[in-house]
Amino acid sequence: MPVIIDNYPTFLFQFAKILSRERERGMEVRRQGFKRLAISDQQRRREIALLRQSQQRRDSQNHARSLASSLLSLPNPSHQNQEQPSHEELEEPEEESSSSTRDFDVLGASKLKGAEARKWFSRQLMLPEWMIDIPPRLNHDWYVYARPSGKRCFVVSSDGTTVSRLRNGSILHHFPSALPNGARTRDNSGSAQSYCLLDCIFHEHDQTYYVIDMICWKGYSLYDCAAEFRFFWLNSKLVETGACNTPSTYHKYKFSVVPIYDCDQMGLQTAYLGTVPYIKDGLSFYNKHAHYHTGTTPLALVWKDENCSQYVIDTDSKGQIPPHQQVVLVLNEDGSLTTSDDRPIVFGCLSHEFILKSDLKPGNFLRFTIGDEGMSFVDGKLERADLHYTNQAYRARASADSYSKILFQYTARHSPLKIEDLVASLGSSEDVAEEAKDVEMIG
Repeated sequence: MPVIIDNYPTFLFQFAKILSRERERGMEVRRQGFKRLAISDQQRRREIALLRQSQQRRDSQNHARSLASSLLSLPNPSHQNQEQPSHEELEEPEEESSSSTRDFDVLGASKLKGAEARKWFSRQLMLPEWMIDIPPRLNHDWYVYARPSGKRCFVVSSDGTTVSRLRNGSILHHFPSALPNGARTRDNSGSAQSYCLLDCIFHEHDQTYYVIDMICWKGYSLYDCAAEFRFFWLNSKLVETGACNTPSTYHKYKFSVVPIYDCDQMGLQTAYLGTVPYIKDGLSFYNKHAHYHTGTTPLALVWKDENCSQYVIDTDSKGQIPPHQQVVLVLNEDGSLTTSDDRPIVFGCLSHEFILKSDLKPGNFLRFTIGDEGMSFVDGKLERADLHYTNQAYRARASADSYSKILFQYTARHSPLKIEDLVASLGSSEDVAEEAKDVEMIG
């Protein structure tokens, strides 16, 4: 789908000025590279993630087949909690699984119910970290696209039907589709092995499933394929099925591919400023070499500002930005308060007396505000946070906040990562690449 930049809005000229200003800095300044205050170890986690996936190639075929079966048979827990959460809690929970959920007995997952089912399925999608620092070689190793606003979900076509399930495991829609084996028609039938798994965002405004990743196609697993191949396969195969056509009797919802670009200056500009048929909710960045990793991964990143997202800073239940940042942490047996990450980050500790007085229990998700003293860091690691207890979080919440989300929200209030910073990093990456070529030629 071609993207048109129309009417040249004010920030389009601002973007052009950014590019011009970066060129005027001169080669000497740009060779130094773009540097921000080190407040995270996100780059180290990226390197570890790439190393881990190169060393551990798993049996994805059985997982995908079992996942399709369990998604179709899992009970719907959507009516168990009627309380309406705030916008912050409707957003994707930022959690990391303690181990690869693909090693779990997926067939056994179909027997899980309620909170257990929601917890397990919340680890089946690949979730991005929030961009805390800019990856090196951003314009060489990464894709970028405008992230649709909506409900993140799995879409499964199998056995003549199509089901979409939210991150908590509840059914969003049960419908016929033009996806392979997605409807009971003569032209769209197939064997039990002809199932598909798509990672989508359902956009309420135009009732469209925007496909952001392909996990399995006609029974062929893409878990251990690089994003570069998955996106190529997605763009090649989805349109052929007729799934992108106008809805009809045997195809209830339209599917559409999200335009994805190389993260060079033109690609970043088009994703940031280009016109799309959906409401934007920030930019997503994918490492080209990343496999589909269940749970949170630093090889996928999300970034927002006020020009490309309605919600940059979390709002409260009334849709208002609170005066102080709010965070949700999990209470542990020893009283410590930690994030949802694979290696939880400790933000503080509650006394035994306070826990008893407030009738709190291990595993509770607790909401805190960050006071005027904020957070302090040493060598890129959290040293202390000025936490003030507020209340228990929404009871159906799937997880605590992740470290990257808390830091992104904190910097968004105090020292945000701006589009100018992203553009500056692209210029630095280009210079590094040119220098590398020069060295190779001299050798």
